[in-house]
Amino acid sequence: MKAGTLYVVATPIGNLGDMTPRAVETLKSVGHIAAEDTRHSGALLRHFGISTPMIALHDHNERQRTEMLLERLTAGEDIALISDAGTPLISDPGYHLVRQTRASSVKVVPVPGASALIAALSVSGLPTDRFCFEGFLPAKSAARRARFEHLRGETRTLAFYEAPHRIEETLEDAAAVLGSEREAVLARELTKTWETLLALPLGELLERVKSDSDQRRGEIVLLIAGAGISDEAEEEAHRVALLLAEELPVKQAAALAAKITGARKNALYDFLLKQET
Repeated sequence: MKAGTLYVVATPIGNLGDMTPRAVETLKSVGHIAAEDTRHSGALLRHFGISTPMIALHDHNERQRTEMLLERLTAGEDIALISDAGTPLISDPGYHLVRQTRASSVKVVPVPGASALIAALSVSGLPTDRFCFEGFLPAKSAARRARFEHLRGETRTLAFYEAPHRIEETLEDAAAVLGSEREAVLARELTKTWETLLALPLGELLERVKSDSDQRRGEIVLLIAGAGISDEAEEEAHRVALLLAEELPVKQAAALAAKITGARKNALYDFLLKQET
């Protein structure tokens, strides 16, 4: 008997208009939908006229439910995996199920769509050629500061999800460890009615959040600019880029130099273009 397929289906992060036709078609066609919260997802399914039965799959039962879902998949049933919002597994349940499904040689198919992380990066104005997604930060201040300390020298744009009741304390810790002048973006309630995008240095962003309780509500993505590279490191990156540009097109030389040195691809590309003028 041919095994079924596990579809990993992205759902809207707020605006229902972001639900793709393929996602609707997939959710209607499968035998069951594994949902993070069946009550929450029930409203979404009703809106799109989807009557497929759901099975709860969340952090507390995923390992136990995976065995049962794998039995259904190997018996030929198609199953869809969804989270409460956005793309499953991006700081949401599903990793164990997908890993075990692939290990069992059962087909896993992505049905792409909304992601709060990618949406925030796309409008942030911060470099996106390289970024570091850290998911949710620790709930305790000491552990959170230790995480920031570990990331202090990271040159890639830093991306985090944060709970609204912790955002003020998180910004305090970030400013204390990374510096109050480090550029940051607070993306809140993306695609929803009260969508807000605040781009300020960490210190100013903290004061704004303290003074405006609305900024401590809803779903939050916090983006922080990476650390700048030293003058010596920048000179070395330029040297490598120039050498590569002697043999390669500018775009390819910049990309390869960025991989070798850790410098930003866009900055190296701009540097090489200036050398040609």
